Amino acid sequence: MNTRFTATPSWTTSSFSDTVDTSPLDLSALGAHLELCNGSRGRLFGLRCAAESMNGFVTARLVTTLVAAGLLIGLGCLLL
Repeated sequence: MNTRFTATPSWTTSSFSDTVDTSPLDLSALGAHLELCNGSRGRLFGLRCAAESMNGFVTARLVTTLVAAGLLIGLGCLLL
């Protein structure tokens, strides 16, 4: 994966009181960025996204997750 991306075209976010329009240079930079992003996806991209989602869910609810895990382990020990 030796794709080179030149940083020459860049986005401009101000219109300086002109009408807002997308220039061909902006579209070219966006196309190059999308090619780079799509090229960085691997075989395990979906799994990595699911793991990130679960990590975000668990870290936001750390105490609740620990209590739920403790209850599940406790119930498992009582039932065995």
